[in-house]
Amino acid sequence: MKVVGVEIGGTKLQATLADADSLEVMCSLRETIEPAKGAAGIRHQLEAMVHSLQAQHEVDAMGIGFGGPLDAKTGVTTKSHQVEGWEQFPLAHWCRDQFDIPTVIRNDCDTAALAEATLGAGKGKQSSFYVTVGSGIGGGYVVDGKLLGTSRPAFAEIGHLRPGVLHSEAGNTVEAESSGFGITAEVRHLLQSIAPEDQADDYWDLMNRCDGNLELLTTQIVADAAAQGNGIAYAVLADATETLGWAIAQMITLMAPEVVVIGGGVSLMPEELFLTPLKESVATYVFPPLAKSFEIVRAELGEAVVVQGALLLAQQSLAY
Repeated sequence: MKVVGVEIGGTKLQATLADADSLEVMCSLRETIEPAKGAAGIRHQLEAMVHSLQAQHEVDAMGIGFGGPLDAKTGVTTKSHQVEGWEQFPLAHWCRDQFDIPTVIRNDCDTAALAEATLGAGKGKQSSFYVTVGSGIGGGYVVDGKLLGTSRPAFAEIGHLRPGVLHSEAGNTVEAESSGFGITAEVRHLLQSIAPEDQADDYWDLMNRCDGNLELLTTQIVADAAAQGNGIAYAVLADATETLGWAIAQMITLMAPEVVVIGGGVSLMPEELFLTPLKESVATYVFPPLAKSFEIVRAELGEAVVVQGALLLAQQSLAY
């Protein structure tokens, strides 16, 4: 038996054919998405890719990791934040019509969580919580090899916790403070608020790194500046890791996973800027009886993580 795993992202589309038992990869295809062509353009690309794989082997099931919120029970996508046209689209039903393959879909973070728990950094643990820290922040929880919360409208959305909201009229989400987007937004805000007479070395260092155009500022620029002693960049990253650590501590207090796996582009910063202060923050805020009961580790599976999770979804759909 054969399965196909698909990743539908905002910039790339991947499809992989594998043996259903061993998940040994037989063929992988990857294409760049053109956002201007919308969801219809992606579906056109996907149709050609999957038919190409079906021409090689009979496919028994397909799993899809979709880059956006969705209804996992019905297989209907809610929307994509990167590509227009996915609003309330019956993706699972469309796939069954186009390819005559049983299809299961989950959001990309849940799909990555399943892969890391089964094949990656959480392998061998009964419970694994996955946090992706990139342009946004998402979470997924796997227990005994199964994703939890798939029948609910949302689950494990750690990025949408609101630290401090009870003590003010409005509170930022964890995602707004600790994601790559949030980090760069905060640095831009600070630089724009510095009066001309106070524009010292750290200010000019960051401005020079983005050629004087704050729209070109990236999280990588901020990380590089912090690593080289820029006080503004370092302070923003310190606040971001503290907030994320607080959120992870709340999750551990409630759900008590054995391992917390951290993925996403922001997590690839030097350990002293991200993982070390993150662990310190978690230790500060977690429920003390749980303090020695978990590990926090980097993700292991890299760019293939969503596709590998999608293959697992397809495999599981055949087994039950």
